Amino acid sequence: MPKYYEEKEEDGRACAGVREDLRQCLLETSCVIQEGKSPRQCLKEGHCRSLQVSFFECKRSMLDGRARFRGRKGY
Repeated sequence: MPKYYEEKEEDGRACAGVREDLRQCLLETSCVIQEGKSPRQCLKEGHCRSLQVSFFECKRSMLDGRARFRGRKGY
């Protein structure tokens, strides 16, 4: 679920909720905190895989012509 904050500025981009959750997940992993790796390296190693797939599906649904009727996936 997306984490909403009152003082935070709103991101008007598509799939903003999934993007924010993926970002938070990566920054909170032990890969970034303890090992000091970049979030990109941790993502390639397979951390936060379910959110990465959700973000991909959301972005892909923007290109899908059927999304006009069904709506974008994600939140």
